[in-house]
Amino acid sequence: MTRPLKAFIFDLDGVITDTAEYHFLAWKALAEDLGITFTREDNEELKGVSRMDSLEKILALGGRTGDFTAEEKEALAEKKNEHYLTLIQNITPADLLPAIKELIMDIKAKGLKLGLASASKNAFTVMESLGMKSEFDIIVDAKSVVNGKPHPEVFLRAAEMLGVEPEACIGVEDAAAGVQAIKAAGMFAVAVGPKASFENADIVYASTAELSLEKIVVVYNA
Repeated sequence: MTRPLKAFIFDLDGVITDTAEYHFLAWKALAEDLGITFTREDNEELKGVSRMDSLEKILALGGRTGDFTAEEKEALAEKKNEHYLTLIQNITPADLLPAIKELIMDIKAKGLKLGLASASKNAFTVMESLGMKSEFDIIVDAKSVVNGKPHPEVFLRAAEMLGVEPEACIGVEDAAAGVQAIKAAGMFAVAVGPKASFENADIVYASTAELSLEKIVVVYNA
């Protein structure tokens, strides 16, 4: 039996705001510096994946996996992050995805806890720019965990920080790796995106505009 619902834990990129375009442009700039062709299709493989794992995928694309030391790879990842930080300076509350602010306010009105579990190392900066940082009880970012998604660590850490059991949490994600992480953590999974991409999710919505606390809770309690 499902425990009484106590918390929602959100992914950031693609759920609360769409920084995917900024990540793509930053990775593309780095790839071009390295003489590697990097397309939007290639970028799909990086959704929900950590920065260092994303770099490894890009180096593999260009056949350059063995060309850099661990220290040089760290420097490359940092260079990508500098590109990204420049690009996201213009984010404002207007960049919240459709219906997300309403959903968050509905969750808070019900007295449920709110957590963020993001693969981004810039989650605090982005949430501040969106005007949403103060609405969340806790934020867990890539700096806080050892294992990236699809490992459940980031969601388990969020539940621990919120003081709730994983089974009493609903996770919201837009990446297959993220949904895997939610399910591995023992949580109820809400996915945003094409239904065919999320066989393991408990509910799938085509876009954030369709998200509804009432509908999610009905399925959770079923």
